Amino acid sequence: MYRKQVRRRRAILVLLVVACLMLISISISEAEDGPLHSVQTGIASVLNPIGEGASRALKPARDLLNWFDETLDARGENDQLKADVADLRAQLLETRAAAEKAGYSKQLEELIAASSLEGYDPVDASVVLRSSSTWYGRITIDSGSSDGISKNDAVVTADGLIGRVDEVTGGLAQVTLITDGTSAVTARVVGKGPEGLIQAVVGAPGKLDFGLIQGDGEIAEGDDVVTAGFNSEGGLDSRYPGAIPIGTVDETIPAQQDQQQEVRIEPFADLDDLNLITVLTGGGVA
Repeated sequence: MYRKQVRRRRAILVLLVVACLMLISISISEAEDGPLHSVQTGIASVLNPIGEGASRALKPARDLLNWFDETLDARGENDQLKADVADLRAQLLETRAAAEKAGYSKQLEELIAASSLEGYDPVDASVVLRSSSTWYGRITIDSGSSDGISKNDAVVTADGLIGRVDEVTGGLAQVTLITDGTSAVTARVVGKGPEGLIQAVVGAPGKLDFGLIQGDGEIAEGDDVVTAGFNSEGGLDSRYPGAIPIGTVDETIPAQQDQQQEVRIEPFADLDDLNLITVLTGGGVA
């Protein structure tokens, strides 16, 4: 029974193949207005409207799928663009940081060359914390005793003196700024000789006063003031190397009766915007 079914199926398959070949041969050989072409035309005229209707019915679904594909592609491109922008921003920041350090190093070399800093080893550091007090001006830097920093080391920027090391640990150090209420810097007026003590102005955070002045010479606005760098019999002992720029005379108030002339100093360094600083290590501190 099974063999008969197999033979029957094979016979039907052969007949269908022969019929297809005959129809193809007839279609090729007959004229365009022949019966076979007429049948094809009729079937096409019946099926075409059905195909067009199905195509129109499925168009919203196709459009929705295309929208999802395009949205996913756009999101992928947007994510890639965001990643590229982030990479470029990081590269730009690194370039700016490198340029800032390079410019700072060049200015610092000029400052050291112009000051009495032989025997001092500069250690560069970055500010990691700043005091929020209006009276106590202090910063914390990311270098410490493991980098050779010691207590009382002078601290500068490329613009001039900013303070000295007050406390130090292995990897950090606290710097007391010259605008701190507890700070005192022995200073002198460049080229004129008067010497005195620079301290913070009481009630005026960030301002400096040049007082306890010794020696002759008139002090005028625009005069530059630097660290004195010496010990004197009058008690104006220096804790800093000599000739480090501090600031310029911003205002002078004439003396009244037995009072001393008041002199206000504008620091060269921007003490409100400190980022890169340098500690002068290895030198002797008076």
